[in-house]
Amino acid sequence: MSTLSFVHLGFGEDAVEYQEAWQEQRRVHAARFADETGDTVLLLEHPPVYTAGRRTADNERPLDGTPVVDVDRGGKITWHGPGQLVGYPILKLPRPVDVVAHVRRLEEALIRACAEFGVETTRVEGRSGVWVLGDPVEERPALGGLSLDFDPRLQDDEYDPRMAGPEYAPSNAGQRGEDRKLAAIGIRVAKGVTMHGFALNCDPDNTWFDRIVPCGIRDAGVTSLSNELGRDVPVTEVLPVVEKYLREVLESAEPLPRAV
Repeated sequence: MSTLSFVHLGFGEDAVEYQEAWQEQRRVHAARFADETGDTVLLLEHPPVYTAGRRTADNERPLDGTPVVDVDRGGKITWHGPGQLVGYPILKLPRPVDVVAHVRRLEEALIRACAEFGVETTRVEGRSGVWVLGDPVEERPALGGLSLDFDPRLQDDEYDPRMAGPEYAPSNAGQRGEDRKLAAIGIRVAKGVTMHGFALNCDPDNTWFDRIVPCGIRDAGVTSLSNELGRDVPVTEVLPVVEKYLREVLESAEPLPRAV
């Protein structure tokens, strides 16, 4: 792959509104398709916003009617906001594009970055993103409240943690010993050029995720580097590490067309 250019669009007080960043993605995407620029990664923070990919179901959106921006990426609903490092790699890949291989490369870069901070992460089969694995089911702490013969998280596909109180909320997955997502990935490929990308939770307020069913997943939750390490890990500390591993993984890759 060609040498990457990294563009820092804005962080902290200069966080970039989602629609503004989306427009910049489209501009860079068009330039990359026309070979007017090289492969580029946009890095930034957003003010708080919910975005919904094409597969988002109505019952996964905020129960309180909070506005959601519908976007053209894959995946389902998620949240972006302060304390979260967002990256939009805009790369030209051989066609037909191997989307799964592209996602795996992004995951690999983030797994390496998290490891540098001392957080062991992995992939979960059938689910994109970067995960901290939870405890075996039999070792998870009791949920409290009524004593039941079954755990609704495991028995009912329609179980909605938003209806059951804060102890069931996605942001409390660590206390429950469940699998928890540290970085989300959702992409789009148009004309052989990638858009959208990843969101890595550094030190956000994860209770924003409690209003939705993050990524449509009801039997797991979310976490952050700060939660896992027990200290503040700001975006500014994580930014150069993620940039280093994106460059290491993506520049060394030799993408191949998807087998047909």
